[in-house]
Amino acid sequence: MPELRKDPVLGRWIIIAQERGKRPSDFVVAEAPTVGGFCPLCPGNENTTPHEVLTYGRHSDVPNSLGWKVRVVPNKYPALVIEGGLNREGEGLYDKMNGIGAHEVIVESPDHEDVFFRLAPEHMSLIFKAFQERIIDLEQDDRFRYVLVFKNFGKAAGASLEHSHSQLVALPVLPRKIESELAGALKYYNYKERCVYCDIIHQELMQNVRVVCQNEFFIALTPFAPRTPFEMCILPLKHSSAYHEQTEEEMFALAEIFSESLCRLDACIPNVPYNFVLHTQPLRSKHLPHFHWHFEIVPKLTSIAGFEWGSGFYINPMPPEEAASYLSESLERISQEDDQK
Repeated sequence: MPELRKDPVLGRWIIIAQERGKRPSDFVVAEAPTVGGFCPLCPGNENTTPHEVLTYGRHSDVPNSLGWKVRVVPNKYPALVIEGGLNREGEGLYDKMNGIGAHEVIVESPDHEDVFFRLAPEHMSLIFKAFQERIIDLEQDDRFRYVLVFKNFGKAAGASLEHSHSQLVALPVLPRKIESELAGALKYYNYKERCVYCDIIHQELMQNVRVVCQNEFFIALTPFAPRTPFEMCILPLKHSSAYHEQTEEEMFALAEIFSESLCRLDACIPNVPYNFVLHTQPLRSKHLPHFHWHFEIVPKLTSIAGFEWGSGFYINPMPPEEAASYLSESLERISQEDDQK
């Protein structure tokens, strides 16, 4: 029988339609065709992008030159522009303002063929450090209230360039999703005087049915009420509301668990398109005892149609417990199959 599950933070209801259940092999992911041709993110083409705002790995002091490992540049076609004032105004009952913000591209590797989750943890941690440094820098601009970091992998997930990259957008308003998370977490905290995310981590470790993997600093799990099959959440084990306050040791551990989580996902469903997004506290916030920063990883395996748009419900054909089981056993299963060959 289908089951309705309620997200403990957002109050959002999810339908787990197990009768539609699928095994990982039932999800067919089309191979993205190799486009080839000119790539503005490849080494040697630095002059075709806007001037970089951050680089790691280059020994030369010459900006916009070769030798980098990770490079951050403004998006050539930004959703929001950094120059100008907000000019907030009303038009009757409608509110509007100028589209002011920052839109940047994090080029994750100089190698066009590199895949994010296959990068060495030492390299991947530089990407997470770049997120951190750009948030700290953009926080100095009083026009911005939030920085959203995200990655689109695969055409179905919205990726428009083959070269491995992620993006960040600084916004003059709080995204509705973040507002809802903050409000839901505060409501829980006011009632129980505990962080809902810390309680989720504690319960998941006790039950051990939705845990994918963990290390000294982080845990990866499938949420109790996931929107899509194989959705995952990565959270710090220790309470922290601000992503940008993590230490280098913690950044390295984050890279390790991210790599393992995505490798397990790829082992279940090769080349699966996905989005990941960072949810952290608003800019210039003090420590929030009720909020816990986290990454959400959402594979693109189901479509949103009339029912979803009209109701706000998501229909997920796979229980998260089953997804966690596949994910937690995926690498070991492949290793056993290789041994038998």
